[in-house]
Amino acid sequence: MREYVCRSHDVLFAILISLIVPASLGAQNGDGTITPPETEIVREITVEEAVRLALENNLGIQIARLDPQIQDLSVVQARANWAPIFTSTFSTNSASSPTSGFLSGTSEDKVLNEQMSGRAGIQQTIPWGGARYTVNYDTSRSTTNSFFNDFNPSLRGGLNFSFVQPLAKNLIIDNIRQQVATSLKSREISELGLLETLDNTSRIVQNAYWDLAFAIASLDVQQQSLDLARQSLRNTKARVEIGVQAPIDIVAAEAEVAQREESSIVAEAQVDRNRDSLRTLIYDPETPNFWTIRLVPADEVPFEPIVVDIEAAVSKALDERTDLKRANKNLETNDINIRYYRNQLLPEINAQFDYGLTAIGGTQLLRAPGFLGAVIGESVYTYSTILESIVRNEFPTWTFSVNVSYPLGTSQAEAQLARTRLQQAQSQTQLKNQELQVASQVRDLGRQVTTNRKRVETTRVARALGQRRLEAEQKKFTAGTSTSFFVFQAQRDLSEAQSNELRAVLDYNKSVVDFETVQRSPLSAGSG
Repeated sequence: MREYVCRSHDVLFAILISLIVPASLGAQNGDGTITPPETEIVREITVEEAVRLALENNLGIQIARLDPQIQDLSVVQARANWAPIFTSTFSTNSASSPTSGFLSGTSEDKVLNEQMSGRAGIQQTIPWGGARYTVNYDTSRSTTNSFFNDFNPSLRGGLNFSFVQPLAKNLIIDNIRQQVATSLKSREISELGLLETLDNTSRIVQNAYWDLAFAIASLDVQQQSLDLARQSLRNTKARVEIGVQAPIDIVAAEAEVAQREESSIVAEAQVDRNRDSLRTLIYDPETPNFWTIRLVPADEVPFEPIVVDIEAAVSKALDERTDLKRANKNLETNDINIRYYRNQLLPEINAQFDYGLTAIGGTQLLRAPGFLGAVIGESVYTYSTILESIVRNEFPTWTFSVNVSYPLGTSQAEAQLARTRLQQAQSQTQLKNQELQVASQVRDLGRQVTTNRKRVETTRVARALGQRRLEAEQKKFTAGTSTSFFVFQAQRDLSEAQSNELRAVLDYNKSVVDFETVQRSPLSAGSG
């Protein structure tokens, strides 16, 4: 009995191997090669090749790969707030006013003042300590028709430096550092999302591959069942002709053939459906002959029992699951926000130091002694003289100050801090619940692996017994001790038993793929 079961099992998997080159693909030559239809390209593919092609071409993966790049730009955008900013201003001004007497400083009917000025500077927030500085250089040239001015035209230049250092609020963390830190966490989360997409795409592709192999094997089972029915129809007609059976038996045999033809048509449509599903997962739609590539599984549907260690799998999942890591990253982001809003509750105490240098030049009018003495000469101070004066630090001005501000009453930061702390507590509870769900899911999928392994073993026995029953019924029918009804019933039972075995092997392999994937990533929607 055991020897017979093993032999039947070998026959079944020989069928699976033969399905790699199904008759519907084209004529098979004597050397085992295939002559495909002219409009189709046959490609044999292993499951490893299918996964590799999906990782290269799958549109979902291509989309997911852009997420880390987008987050990289968010980090760059946040850090750009530390970049120095160059500022410049140029202006020209002309102002005239009517004279109001001797003190207007001119004998003309109006006082005319003209000025051109420019400013260039750099300002920057420093990444460390929240400090910021500003450096400006100012220059101007002015003319007037008032004789009260000793310099006409007058040239001015000035260099100003200002440095502000927070001593409490914004010292440890400020808005820029908060944005940079949270954008880096978002970048890490996007990497986890990409890994999750890769894991689930690999899982879905493997399942789609085995679905296609199963559909082809099921089609072959249906065609074998159809061949048996046709053979029975021919035998029935022969027996009717010699008067051994009644003519009505031909009708029953023809009905059985029609029913099994329908099952074959449905099975063939399922093969095409699964082939399209796998095609869309592993090829880019822009691939030449995208819809005319006929994929043929080159691998058998394997049955390799594995040892299921539930506790080790749960422990691995709690350490490596991408969704749990993502939840922890979100908790770290909340910690950053809590640290920022807590810092914002401190008084704003800023130490500020300002330092300036100024110089004047141009054409200086030399006057005789006395009030508004007559102009007796002039001295010219060029712009280089102004620059030399600034470099020599001849006329410095400096100021040191400490500025303090603190809101009276409830501040916005207090409300934000309270809200973020509640969100943190909520997220921590959600993480505990998520860990519980992960452990439950891993345990359930581990049990599915064990259950499907046992199903394979029982369906193999059922298929072997179905084969023996069919052989027995055929012998009885030949001896005249049975009817075609029982033969047809035995054929249907054998076909169902073969399909059940194929389904059990398929479910086992898919459950193994799911069990391995669920320890790394949550199972997304898709083939499963």
